[in-house]
Amino acid sequence: MPDSQHDSSDDNNEQLWDSYSSPPSSDKMSSTQSSPVANSLWSYREQHEAVNDCMDLYSNYTGLLASLVREEGNVYSLAAIEDMLYTGSDSKNIRVWKNRKEFTGFKSKSGLVKSIVIADDKIFTGHRDGKIRVWHASVKNPSVYHKIGTLPSLTSIVEKAMKPKNYTEVRRNHRAIWIKHFDVISSLDLTEDRSLLYSGSWDKTIKVWKVSNFKCLESIPAHDDVVNAVVAGFDDYVFSGSADGAVKVWRREIPGKRTKHSFVHTLLNQECAVTSLVINPSGTVVYAGLSDGLLHFWERDKLLSGGRVLRWHKVAVLCLAAAGSLVFSGSVDTNICVWRRDDGGEHKCMYVLSGHSEPVRCLAVDMSRRDGIGEQSWTLYSGSLDRSVKIWRVCMQTPQIDEQDPPSPSKHKNRSSKSCNGGFQSFTDQGRLNQRRK
Repeated sequence: MPDSQHDSSDDNNEQLWDSYSSPPSSDKMSSTQSSPVANSLWSYREQHEAVNDCMDLYSNYTGLLASLVREEGNVYSLAAIEDMLYTGSDSKNIRVWKNRKEFTGFKSKSGLVKSIVIADDKIFTGHRDGKIRVWHASVKNPSVYHKIGTLPSLTSIVEKAMKPKNYTEVRRNHRAIWIKHFDVISSLDLTEDRSLLYSGSWDKTIKVWKVSNFKCLESIPAHDDVVNAVVAGFDDYVFSGSADGAVKVWRREIPGKRTKHSFVHTLLNQECAVTSLVINPSGTVVYAGLSDGLLHFWERDKLLSGGRVLRWHKVAVLCLAAAGSLVFSGSVDTNICVWRRDDGGEHKCMYVLSGHSEPVRCLAVDMSRRDGIGEQSWTLYSGSLDRSVKIWRVCMQTPQIDEQDPPSPSKHKNRSSKSCNGGFQSFTDQGRLNQRRK
């Protein structure tokens, strides 16, 4: 049976973030180029040197480090590990950056890379055509990436197509094989042991894949509208968020060769779309971003007793990320709010990072290491519909400021601060930091 493709008639169903994007642009890279980064559409812009001086003076410096700017096209997905950053856009290319410099890239047959996850030496990318592609860097030449699989594989499709029982109704008067997504892949996530991959799709389903052999183990009819986010955590639990306004909890069992997920509870059920989900690294809290700008969260030990709400953004939250005790929320308002959770479970907005000129579409934090400057800091990557990726340094320690002074980074109570005013001024011109007082 031929693949069910996402055509132009479905564009009206696309979610909020896509309404802010430009039409997909054609990629200028020739398929015959010898170098994957030759004639790159990306440029690297580092912050003023004075900022580096300030980082030496202030171990708790928080601010913009650099920007990666694309001449055309919007950034939709990010993934970071160690010194590598992967960027997906509405072109057919996935770019690879090493130590903030463009290292290489690889091309798929389908544009609009909506999600990227890394499982050891495998890179999984979710695409608009409903397929998941798997990539692997060459051992002899790490700058060369090969596609090693497509989920589902052609072999699996042929095998399932032979039996009528493997078909399910996906639209009115249209049936398809249950192992295939027939609409955009919106979200990918791995279990903690990286043995299973979850994919959420605009076809309203979640599918479960075995990482070792790329087999589809299960298809879950999860929601009444498109699935925008799926995350695995809390041991055997899976959380899904949808445009139908619901956050649902599923419990995983593995009775045999295949998985079996059972519905547990609906954590949230309201009118505003759920756009994003994230679980903190310690596996104790799950967060949900909504199209009304609110962040809902649930503690693991109080999962079924109701959640709580964080308020700062006035318009839709499009993406979330977490590192240590910090949670980052990116919004249509072009800002990134940095939240810190204390030992008692209370949250405060420590910083608001402002530098993008269009909605912040994706966030990533390198969980394998910190940035090496100071003991309590992280490197945050943000992708936006302004066609840029910004690199931020975020310190977990809140700088002391005079309560009578406005929340400006140049108002640090430090006798050496005057020597850094130039650096901070350059920073505020291109990537403003607004500190929230407690």
